[in-house]
Amino acid sequence: MNDLDTCLRCTRDLRDHELGRYLCGSCEDQTATRLAAIPGLFAQLDQHLARGSSNGPAVSGSKTAPAPLNLSVLNLQTERGPVLGPLETWVRDWEFSGYAEVDEAGSVTDRLAHACRTLRFNLGRATGRHPAVDEFAEEVASIHRTLVRTVTGEKPARHVNVTCHCGQPLRITLDVRAVTCPGCGAEYGHSDVLRLPLAERRAAA
Repeated sequence: MNDLDTCLRCTRDLRDHELGRYLCGSCEDQTATRLAAIPGLFAQLDQHLARGSSNGPAVSGSKTAPAPLNLSVLNLQTERGPVLGPLETWVRDWEFSGYAEVDEAGSVTDRLAHACRTLRFNLGRATGRHPAVDEFAEEVASIHRTLVRTVTGEKPARHVNVTCHCGQPLRITLDVRAVTCPGCGAEYGHSDVLRLPLAERRAAA
């Protein structure tokens, strides 16, 4: 049970009916929506396997023959890659807590569908009981962003450097949801961190 009165992910104040939960209703809904979308995005990766179909065109002029497949996309589709691997790790973690059940039978696509389905089904209970559910929500968001950018060709969010009130520089993206200053521990939500002053660039030595 969350002893704080704020969401651990977006740091928004919890409403009366959300008190005791680790995530607010909005963050829970966003995570559920991403879990529902991940299998469909994963299925579209096959269309981007050809080298040059995503992440830019193949580079010419190399002395060695280019790989026939886009290895970064192929890695996303592997059993222990950055999509299925983390999600099944969370299923095992939730199984230990009594929230889910691991199923490693079938293809990678079948296993991914099961992982997303069982995590989504048990998300409500985990939101109220699992103290690391905010880390889970962030990992799901990261996986979803990676798949969307691979499938659509969307460029990564732009990074900027801002300065905390204590003087600590913070490197953030424009779509950041929340950040904690490593210098003083101050916590900023999305709108608050975007109001911080830009960090001054250091002069070249």
